[in-house]
Amino acid sequence: MQFKVGAKQTTKMLEQSKAIEVYVARDADPRMREKVVHLCERLSVPVKWIDTMQELGETCGIDVGAAMAALILDEE
Repeated sequence: MQFKVGAKQTTKMLEQSKAIEVYVARDADPRMREKVVHLCERLSVPVKWIDTMQELGETCGIDVGAAMAALILDEE
């Protein structure tokens, strides 16, 4: 499994029904958070909350913070 990081990539993975689970940082921009969380609820994709964007970035294996990320199956 792998992460697609960022609001645009996360939204794209949700719209393409590829997201298994979505990780959202609690300190991300509230409007961005609401949009993605609403989309997850509509598509029945579980949301996992992470305390900070820095922590989410580390979870995804990147050196910078991330507002959100979608967990997807590895692409072949």
